[in-house]
Amino acid sequence: MADSSSLPVAEFAFPGPLRDQLVAAILAGTKTSTTSTLVEYAVENEPLPEVGARQVVVDSAGEPVAVIEITEVRQARLADVDLHHAVDEGEGYTTVAQWRRGHEEFWHSAEMRQAVGDPAFTVGDDTMLVLERFRLVEVLA
Repeated sequence: MADSSSLPVAEFAFPGPLRDQLVAAILAGTKTSTTSTLVEYAVENEPLPEVGARQVVVDSAGEPVAVIEITEVRQARLADVDLHHAVDEGEGYTTVAQWRRGHEEFWHSAEMRQAVGDPAFTVGDDTMLVLERFRLVEVLA
C-alpha cells in the first residue's frame, strides 16, 4: 500500500448520503468522472486539478477510503456536457437532461450556496465547469 497521507484530499459532494453514494460508486468502479463549477476553485483559492495527480478520497466521516489518479481535465460550459461524461459519473444517469437536473439541484442547494458565499448562486447554460476523469488506483483498508 502506498503512503496516502501526503496526498491532497478529494471530497465528493458534502458529507452525508450523496457522498456515501458517490464514494461507493468510486469503490465499485462505476464512477470515473466528476464535475465541479469553476467558481468553486476561485472561492476556495485552489488550482485546477492536473492530469497525473493523485488524491485520497474520503468518506462522510473524513476517513481515507481510496486513492484516485486524474486522467483528464477539461473545462466546458454546462450546456456542452456530453452523455459519456454524464454516464461515467456513476449516478445512474442515462440522459444529459437527467444529469443536469441532478447537478442543478445540488448546485442550487443551501449547502452549495453557503460554500460559494452566494445565497442566490445559480447555474445556467454558460456556467463554466471543470470536468474530470479519474481512475481508481487503490482501495484503502
